[in-house]
Amino acid sequence: RDRFDYNTAIADSWKEQTLLNIVKLRYADMPLFVEVASVVSGYTLEGSVNLGGTVSSEAAAQGDFLALGTAGKYTDRPTITYAPITGARFNENFMTPIPPKSVLFLVQSGWPADMIYPIVVDSINGLRSRRAGGVDQRTGDPEYYRVIELMRKIQRSGAIGMRIIKGTEQDETTVLFFHRRNIPNDVAAAGVELHRILGLSPDQQEVKVRYGLIPENNSEIAMLTRSILQIMVDLSTQIDVPKAHVTDGRTLPSSKPTGAVEDMSRLIHVQTGREKPEHALTAVKYEGYWFWIDKRDFFSKRTFGFLMVLFSLTETGGKGGLPLVTIPSG
Repeated sequence: RDRFDYNTAIADSWKEQTLLNIVKLRYADMPLFVEVASVVSGYTLEGSVNLGGTVSSEAAAQGDFLALGTAGKYTDRPTITYAPITGARFNENFMTPIPPKSVLFLVQSGWPADMIYPIVVDSINGLRSRRAGGVDQRTGDPEYYRVIELMRKIQRSGAIGMRIIKGTEQDETTVLFFHRRNIPNDVAAAGVELHRILGLSPDQQEVKVRYGLIPENNSEIAMLTRSILQIMVDLSTQIDVPKAHVTDGRTLPSSKPTGAVEDMSRLIHVQTGREKPEHALTAVKYEGYWFWIDKRDFFSKRTFGFLMVLFSLTETGGKGGLPLVTIPSG
């Protein structure tokens, strides 16, 4: 019975924690993640009935007396264990780049390519995406976003599929492309253009995918992927911050994308204001202002939800060192 309530409460707190850490990164503050390691519900139900009375003689002044009483008590006392993610686990979960094979599995499972690549892939075969955070800020290569457009067009058509084979080396994945018969001309042309931009052989059906910046030959795709922390830093640059905070030096002004890549590089819209929002998917208060994602902004919700999925992909599952919880059974 409690599973749904705990599910909702934990999900809401995880979303608020994630948004808070994105906002903190925008202000050059240290992010900290605390996970719910365990939840144990403990119930106590007590009840009692009291019956008492007095029978007096005919000469007694007080007469006969009868008393009836009941009492009950219900206690719901859950035991929740929290564990901060630090040290080696933080390094593995948040600072290790997402494997390229995970990107391919996400595309294969139906996630839109035009959402996955701008968020996760920093560069593909030397073509670089926009980066608004950190020391390596850049506008991004138009060919990078053209590759994404072509991938999404091919993905939407369903005319070209792929099968992922784990490579012999740890950082290597082989992708086999197979074509449906009678491919529309525009989809076939998109495939030819995609091969040309990526520098692949025109008739290449088997492609090796590696983590890296530059491919070794024309039968390989090199992906430079981002870590969760890099993704959060990039998303933090797209927060609408109060002008007063920029003026007094608490944070830097937002860098707005320009040119043809503007629509694709705007991944999320985090709004800010003095008053608590009414229509918020999740909202947090920081430095006297509210920051939130509007539940009516579908694309921002989709990006934020995808970020939560990425947390699951990078989760190592280590639970070592958790405190011992003793639950009374009596």
